[in-house]
Amino acid sequence: MATHAPSRLWSFRLLIVAALALLAVIYYTPIWWVALTAPNYPKEAFPEGVRIHFHLNGVFNGCHKVKGREIQEEEVLDCVHEMDTINHYVGMYPIAAGGVIEKAVSQFLVVFLAVMLAGFLCVRPRVRVAILGVGFAAVAAWMGLAWYGKGGIRFENKGYLEGLVHALTTDVEKESAEEQISSGMAVIEALKKSLAESGVKVEGYEPTPSPGKLETKDDLIQYLKDSFEADQARKPPSRRKAWTGSVRQVMAWHYEKTLGRYFNNPAEIRPMVRRMTTAGDVVYWAVVVAMVVLVVGNLVGARIFYWLLAFVPVLLPVFFVIEYSAWLWWYGHRLNKMGAFTVKPFMPTVFGDGKVAQFTTHSYPYYGFGLMLVFSGLLIAAMLVRRRILEEGGR
Repeated sequence: MATHAPSRLWSFRLLIVAALALLAVIYYTPIWWVALTAPNYPKEAFPEGVRIHFHLNGVFNGCHKVKGREIQEEEVLDCVHEMDTINHYVGMYPIAAGGVIEKAVSQFLVVFLAVMLAGFLCVRPRVRVAILGVGFAAVAAWMGLAWYGKGGIRFENKGYLEGLVHALTTDVEKESAEEQISSGMAVIEALKKSLAESGVKVEGYEPTPSPGKLETKDDLIQYLKDSFEADQARKPPSRRKAWTGSVRQVMAWHYEKTLGRYFNNPAEIRPMVRRMTTAGDVVYWAVVVAMVVLVVGNLVGARIFYWLLAFVPVLLPVFFVIEYSAWLWWYGHRLNKMGAFTVKPFMPTVFGDGKVAQFTTHSYPYYGFGLMLVFSGLLIAAMLVRRRILEEGGR
């Protein structure tokens, strides 16, 4: 049986390498899709309903440009905005308010899993510990610089930044703000705008930056910075903050803006922002502790810590479904009382079709989730091969 050891070892290695390659692909693919259909959204104009796609780093538009005999769309409908508009009538917070920490740290966690698999791939214990130590240290430093460091937002991926900017550029934010001011205040704001456009410096007035063409990461970061500073200029001097550009600061500010898009109640929003920011700190240090435990466990040679290097990544599809379900619960049970209609808290449909008022909800896994299952299958096969090698006395 020992003659089969080299071939089995190569099979084991190929399975892990294939899983690592697939993990990189998964990060850039839609994992789940949700669509709303209703009589007032005809199939001719909305062939797939109001559809959105869930990725690991954000929620993005799932609608496509409609081309037909009677309909020729110039631009693709923004279905994330459309779904937010529908949901806010019953008191739901915007989609961007969900999973704010998870989206911010998703790239770091994916690389964390990749380092774990690289450690599992190595059959030499000392080399394995070195790989884990160096890899985890790099991820912890990268994540720490992004989360706490000045200008740390530059370490984020472009897709995540696009999601943040998209949530800030919806017309609904402007409409909501205009609805909340009196006609007299509207006149004053219009006058301030006119003076500012004429070159007159108006204290306490800062125009909202125009998105323009945002093609690069630098463009997106600059827009976030300009929006942040414009927002701070509208606040009393005692509450203004200077831009640091850390992911921690940007996430907290963006979360506050998102929560207040439809339901601008600072007394309710600020505690939510503080809790979310603290939760982000806890997540960062929990990841660091997990890294230390895995390194120490493999250093002392405890077999369970070796198998954890593969077992945890295997559960990626399970983690996603749990996370997705938890946030759907939050959306349905944290309804704001300022909504136009009052409905009882409810659990949105996780899988399958559901009904809310005249809307039918469709929620199903997309091809990214299928890739997750293949990823787990490859790892399970690799674990079985590795177990066979060890049973035969191999290394």
